[in-house]
Amino acid sequence: MKKIVYTLFALMLLVACKDTTDDGPIVNEDAGQDPIEGVRLVFPFEDTLCNEGINPTPTESTVFFEWDPNNNAQVYTLTIENLASGNTVQYETEDFIFPVTIERAVAFRWFVTYNFQGETKESAVWNFYNAGPGIQSYPPFSAELIAPSMAQIIPTTTSVVLEWVGSDVDGDIVSYDLHFGTDNPPELVTTDITATQIAVTVVPGTIYYWQIVTKDAEGNSSESGVFQFRVLD
Repeated sequence: MKKIVYTLFALMLLVACKDTTDDGPIVNEDAGQDPIEGVRLVFPFEDTLCNEGINPTPTESTVFFEWDPNNNAQVYTLTIENLASGNTVQYETEDFIFPVTIERAVAFRWFVTYNFQGETKESAVWNFYNAGPGIQSYPPFSAELIAPSMAQIIPTTTSVVLEWVGSDVDGDIVSYDLHFGTDNPPELVTTDITATQIAVTVVPGTIYYWQIVTKDAEGNSSESGVFQFRVLD
C-alpha cells in the first residue's frame, strides 16, 4: 500500500517535468529478468534545480527520490550527500520512490546501490540543488575528482594528469583553481584553469594531495574534497 501512496505523490510532483521519451528499463525478455546492473536514476534530475519538494519551510522540504526498479534487487540503498556540509546519509528501502526531508538552497549528490550475489551494483551519481526561496544564482556543484582516484598508487613517473568534472545549474562556470602539493590541505598553485585537466610535475616516492575550486560568472565558488595519491619509487 505504501508503494501506491508514494507513487501517487511522486506522479503529482513530477508530471510537469517527467521525460516522456523515457521507455523505462531494458528487460531481458528471454530470461524475464532486468539486466544485472545498477538501477537508472529518475528524479531529482541530474545537474538541475529541484523545485518539487512538498511541505516546504524556509529551510527544508521533502523530496521524493525515484529510480527505475530492478527485479534483481531485494533492497536498495539510497545515499545522499550534502555537498555543503559533507554529511552523508543512507536509507535502505524495498521501494523505488523514497521521501527524504532535506535542506533548501543546498547542493546534494545522490546514488542508489543494491546487492546481487555478494556484489554491489551502483547507479550513476547525480548532483542537484534543492531550491531555496529568493535565490537567483546558485554556486557551482563541487567538482567531481576523476583521476587519480582517491588513494591511488601510481607507477614511478615525473608527471601526472589530474582530471575532474564540473557542473552548474546556471551553466556559467568560468574557470577552476587547483590546490596541489605534499601538504594537506594543499596550497593554491594554479588559478583560472578553463580546461578540466592539467598535468603536474611529481617526484617518485611521494604522496600528493589535490583539490579543485570551481568558479562561476556570478562570483560564486565551491570546493571539492581533497584527494590523495602516491607515486612509487
